Amino acid sequence: MPKFSLVAISALLCTGLIACQSVPESSENSQESTTLRTAHSSWVEEHFQTEIVRIGLEKLGYQVETPQEIEYPAIYISVANGDLDYSTVYYNPGHEAFFNNAGGDTKLVGVGLLTPNGFQGYQIDKKTADQYNIDNIEKLKDPEIARLFDSDGDGKANLVGCNAGWACELSIDHHLEAYGLQETVEHDRGQYTALLANSITRYKQGEPIIFYAYNPHWISAVLKPDQDVVWLEVPFTSLPEEMAKLTAEDTSVKGKNHGFPKTEQRIVANRKFLEANPKAKIWFELVQIPAEDINEESLRIQEGENKPEDIRRHAQEWVANNQELFDSWLEEASNSSRLGK
Repeated sequence: MPKFSLVAISALLCTGLIACQSVPESSENSQESTTLRTAHSSWVEEHFQTEIVRIGLEKLGYQVETPQEIEYPAIYISVANGDLDYSTVYYNPGHEAFFNNAGGDTKLVGVGLLTPNGFQGYQIDKKTADQYNIDNIEKLKDPEIARLFDSDGDGKANLVGCNAGWACELSIDHHLEAYGLQETVEHDRGQYTALLANSITRYKQGEPIIFYAYNPHWISAVLKPDQDVVWLEVPFTSLPEEMAKLTAEDTSVKGKNHGFPKTEQRIVANRKFLEANPKAKIWFELVQIPAEDINEESLRIQEGENKPEDIRRHAQEWVANNQELFDSWLEEASNSSRLGK
């Protein structure tokens, strides 16, 4: 029996006897042997979309590591550098700064339309809005109006905002300056879910509240628009530099200028990875999750089904409930990759 060195044995294993796991940025890797790496932010609802996309990739023959949880700027940099292969968190156009700062089109590709029709803005409780005729955030320039929303005793309105590092954080800070609100409004940033929980408590106690809201999200199922809360308009559209060309048409929903762009959630992927993995690329282009399904999932999470195994089960249930459509996406991804599309 011939003797082999460890180096020779390793070489044999990697040349056909056993498929070696590989790093996805290498274009020589076969799709089936590739172990993919992904991440979502601390916004736990993103775990649901991530799991649905992950299930599809697994059906296509990939292995996908347990998704990491890191914040947006680091996700984009990691995908651009090949430390991650893709992420489901590309909110367009809000994340253009993150996309461009990480290398832009040279290193990254925005793929598909995972969830269309997202929108965002500022909400206040309807009782206060009606009593004081507050329909535009500019009215908080009045110190007396702003003090209604003061929860820490400093005389300024406490506007519940976003996690540090989120795109909405930058837009809110920009708005406070653009609309002349810096003297009467402060931006409370931190863990968004915890901040919203405090707002709900205040609302139940009959206290005025003002917060940044995004749809799809569970908050719209707990504090219902036009029943518990109302959307505020902004005096004019003004956004950070990367979105400065957007107009009121881009930021209006049902005739109200929310001040934030309407949002599409896409998948962001490493360009070299996509070139080496056409099957994954087609899958990314096809998979789509309606906003109403994400709202429903968001509420399940808020009600306590928030562990990773819960959310994985929810994703599997979603696949089962949409099996025919899901399978058609898988078939097209498999066929298209075989045809070299």
